Amino acid sequence: MNCKHFINGEFMNSLNEKTFENVNPANQQRLGWVAEGGKEEIDLAVAAAKKALKGPWSKITTNDRIAVIRRIGDIILERQDELARLETLDTGKPLSLSSHLDIPRAAYNFHFFADYLRGIGTEAYQTDDQAINYAIRRPVGVVGLINPWNLPLLLLTWKLAPCLAAGNTCVIKPAELTPMTATVLGEICQQAGVPDGVVNIVHGFGPDSAGAVLTEHPDVNAISFTGETTTGKIIMQAASKTLKRLSYELGGKNPNLIFADSNLDEVIETTMRSSFVNQGEVCMCGSRIYVERSAYEEFLEKFVAKTKQMVVGDPFDPKTNVGALISEEHFERVTSYIKLAVEEGGTILTGGQRPEGLEHGYFLEPTIIVGLDRNCRVVQEEIFGPVVTVIPFDSEEEVIEQVNDTHYGLSASLWTNDLRRAHRVAGQIEAGIIWVNTWFLRDLRTPFGGMKQSGIGREGGIHSFEFFSELSNICIKL
Repeated sequence: MNCKHFINGEFMNSLNEKTFENVNPANQQRLGWVAEGGKEEIDLAVAAAKKALKGPWSKITTNDRIAVIRRIGDIILERQDELARLETLDTGKPLSLSSHLDIPRAAYNFHFFADYLRGIGTEAYQTDDQAINYAIRRPVGVVGLINPWNLPLLLLTWKLAPCLAAGNTCVIKPAELTPMTATVLGEICQQAGVPDGVVNIVHGFGPDSAGAVLTEHPDVNAISFTGETTTGKIIMQAASKTLKRLSYELGGKNPNLIFADSNLDEVIETTMRSSFVNQGEVCMCGSRIYVERSAYEEFLEKFVAKTKQMVVGDPFDPKTNVGALISEEHFERVTSYIKLAVEEGGTILTGGQRPEGLEHGYFLEPTIIVGLDRNCRVVQEEIFGPVVTVIPFDSEEEVIEQVNDTHYGLSASLWTNDLRRAHRVAGQIEAGIIWVNTWFLRDLRTPFGGMKQSGIGREGGIHSFEFFSELSNICIKL
C-alpha cells in the first residue's frame, strides 16, 4: 500500500514528489512508499484546517456532529479485518492483538466520545442578586496531533475523537514507521461525512521536517503528542514560541509491586501481559518488577517457566504471542540494553536472543533479568521492548522508595489481598494511574496521563474536553 497525504479532502503526493519506503518489520520486505511531507504540505494542511474551522463544521448541530463521530467508529468496525491486517503489517504485532484490541478500541473511542458529548456541560453561578455567570465552551482551534508507532490507530483515535467532538479541526502527523491505518482513517472520515479540511494528514519525519514545522506553526493552537520524552522536550521548546497548548503522554518505566499475600497464579497470568504484550512496546508495560522476598523464588520459577512457553514468530500465525520489534534501529537499541545488563552485573534467566529460524525480521525472545542494582541504567531507563528486571524487597517503605526513584511516573501495578495495604501503598506511588490486582483496565471517563517526565495533562472524559476546548465566562448583571 502506498500512502499519500490527505489534505482538504484530497489524497495527494508531496509537491516535490519526495517519498520514503515503508518496511514490514517481520520480514524486512517493502510494503510500499510514503509521501514525505515538509513545510509546504504542513502549510497547506494548516490553511485547510483553519478555513474549515469557520466553515460547515462550526455550524453543524451537536446531534449531527455526534452522528458523524459515531459513524466513523461504525465504519472502522465494518473495515476491521482490513485495518487489523494493515496494523500488523506496519507494526509487526500479532494479528490477534490488532484484531481484538487495537481496532475495536479505535472504534470505541469514537463511540465513547460521541456519547459523552451529548451530556457534557459547563458552569453557572448566581452572584447574590447582582449577576449571573455562565461558561460557554468553544473549540481551541487548529490542533496538531502527533502519533506514535506502537499502537498507531488506537492512540490516534484516542486523540482525534475528542478533538472532533469539541469542534476542532486538525493536522495529523502519523509516525513515519506506521503510516497505513492513518491513511485509511482519512478515507473513513470522509466517508462518514467529515467536511473537507477538518481532518488533514501529513506524512513525514519529526526533527527538521513535518513534525517540527507543525509544532512551530503560528496558526496551530494546540499540540497533542504521544511518544518519547526527549522528543516531548523538543516539541515544548518549539511550541513555546507561540504559547501553544500542550498535552503530552510520554515515556514510562513502570513498576509492578507484588506482595507475598497476593494470588501468585493470578499475578503471573497478568504479569505475562503487562511485561510482554505488543513486544513490550506499550508505554504502560510493567518493566520493573518488585517481589516481596518471601515470594521471590516461587514467583521467578513460575514466571520464567511461563515466559519460556511464549511463541515468538510470524505475526499472522494464531499461535504467536510475541511478534517483531518495530525497526532495525529499535531492535539494536533494545538488545544493547540486554548487553548492558550483563555488564552491570545482571543475570539473564531466559530470553535475550533472536529466536532460531527467524533470521529475517526484528524478533527478540522475551527477556527476564535479575541481580541488578536499583541504580543501574537498565533499571532506570525506558527500554520499550520485551525486557523486564525482577528485584526482591523486604518492606513497604523500601519498595515505595525504589518505585518512586525514577524520572518517570506514568503507571504502576500493585498486587496484594490486604485492602488497607492496597490503599496505603497506592496513595504513595508517584504515577498517573495505579492498578490494584489488575493491569490495563480502563474506564474512558477517568483521568489518564503521567507525572514527572511521563507527561503533561490528563486525557479521558471531561479531561479530554478541557484540553480540546476553551471556556469563556459570560457575566450578566441582573
